[in-house]
Amino acid sequence: MEKKITSPISPDVVEGLKAGDQVLISGVIYVGRDAAHKRLVETLDKGEKLPFDIKGQTIYYMGPSPTKPGHVIGSAGPTTSGRMDAYTPRLLAVGLRAMIGKGLRTDKVKEAIKEHKAVYLAATGGAAALIAKSITKSEIIAYEELGPEALLRLEVKDFPAVVINDSKGGDLYQEGKAKYRIQVGTKK
Repeated sequence: MEKKITSPISPDVVEGLKAGDQVLISGVIYVGRDAAHKRLVETLDKGEKLPFDIKGQTIYYMGPSPTKPGHVIGSAGPTTSGRMDAYTPRLLAVGLRAMIGKGLRTDKVKEAIKEHKAVYLAATGGAAALIAKSITKSEIIAYEELGPEALLRLEVKDFPAVVINDSKGGDLYQEGKAKYRIQVGTKK
């Protein structure tokens, strides 16, 4: 059963999510990739204000495509999350609550997720056109000069994702590997 959640995400909602849960997100999420993450962390390091209030927010690591006339956004599939791992602990420390992408996270990021009571979600790769249908509004809020790396604010309705790393240390990828090993009779 899918859990409907709203972003910004409250701490009690994060606390109730566990690895493997399917969620439908409605509300506001932000899009930022490598270059935007670098700028966000540089801004924090200078003691300056971020271009949005990050507390409780969700960042989607999205690989955008050009918007067709009459559409809110082009295809909107996830990009590899590991590219943001160098910046993620710093953003979690200042209140980022959820991230959406694809792929594994480093141990350092997983520890920061637990420490700061956050969650990492995966969107389905290869379903970019389908995911785009859940985006009802898109606007650039910062770093427009970065083109497809600009920081976006999206409004979403029933954006589909799966909890990969929960706030208690649950890891769907590790649990899946362990379950597979048991099913095929190995014990590694």
